[in-house]
Amino acid sequence: MQNFLKITSAINDESRILILAFLQENGKLCVCDLQNSLNMSQSRLSRHLKILKEAGFLDVDRQGVWAYYKIKENLNLFCQDTLKNIHHLSLNLPQFRKVSCPCPKE
Repeated sequence: MQNFLKITSAINDESRILILAFLQENGKLCVCDLQNSLNMSQSRLSRHLKILKEAGFLDVDRQGVWAYYKIKENLNLFCQDTLKNIHHLSLNLPQFRKVSCPCPKE
């Protein structure tokens, strides 16, 4: 029950839905590219990413001080279904805008 509440709470926010859809579309991204593309402050984006990670949607790959986020590969069925439903929404996703940040690009 606790996991269900954590997941539903995580997706009960338009910004987090947008982040999930954006990562589905663009794959693994550093925080600076997400911040630039989604036009969010670093603190706001980090808060949303933490909530999505704790709910089980995201994996983070840390390389020194840099963090790269992606959709988790082994999602539970509820998270999988949620992402499928998000994929079918008619979201107007912003265009991916790569920035020249100091993080190492893969």
